[in-house]
Amino acid sequence: MRAAPAEAEFGDLLRHWRSVRRFSQLDLASAAGSTPRYVSFVETGRSQPSREMVVRLAQALDVPLRERNGLLLAAGFAPLYPTAALGSAQLARVEEALASMLEQHEPYPAVVMDRGWNVLRANRGASHLFGTLLAPDPLPDPTNVLRLMIEPGPVRAAVLNWSSVAPALLERAAREAVGGVFDRDTAELVRRLRSRPDVSAVLAGQSVTAPSVPVLDVQFALGDQVVDLFSVVSTIGTPVDVTAQELRVEAFFPANQPTRATWHRLTAAGHPQRGRV
Repeated sequence: MRAAPAEAEFGDLLRHWRSVRRFSQLDLASAAGSTPRYVSFVETGRSQPSREMVVRLAQALDVPLRERNGLLLAAGFAPLYPTAALGSAQLARVEEALASMLEQHEPYPAVVMDRGWNVLRANRGASHLFGTLLAPDPLPDPTNVLRLMIEPGPVRAAVLNWSSVAPALLERAAREAVGGVFDRDTAELVRRLRSRPDVSAVLAGQSVTAPSVPVLDVQFALGDQVVDLFSVVSTIGTPVDVTAQELRVEAFFPANQPTRATWHRLTAAGHPQRGRV
């Protein structure tokens, strides 16, 4: 889960990703249609790869698109994969699909997050949930789900099963990292959160017994009401844009019929409009 070293030579970056994927030079050569000797020469700087070979090596190692651009730059080539901003014309179809997903999930909460767990879009259900938990304060900018849930504050205080949720979230952060590898900023955030004394104590006391349920509910106290929610995470299939690859939609569902009834009752009077967070 290590982040790639900053401003490294191409050979060092290639060796890093080969180590992350636990590929031998033979494994990588076979997957990229090359030879172990050539891979060795590239890693030591004795050979300069072509642009096509850089892409083939990156594809063989399943390197995330942002880091593929880094490999191309380190090898002396221009980046290949665009990084359009969400809301730009280039990502109009993606934005339309995300808006549709958020709208269709009403009245239940759903958010769009980047790879660092920052909320980029939220539907009315999510605005109602977090707006209620944080009231009277506004949502922080940026709204980072990991920080809201794990660091002390009104959101964490409302999570009745926090000692179970916090370790699960940190495990999720590693599992759902783009390409299975943290970027430097997210790696630092997770390191900081894990090093908190309260979090360390919970992690040290984790039970190793088999779970009795298929998913972990998050139990929120909303005033004198309790809602049990679980989430499903979606990503964009076969993206060729860096931003598109890093987007995740997290949709929350009621875990039981009482929560379904409670949520509909709480949101029946109306709540904030869907929008950007």
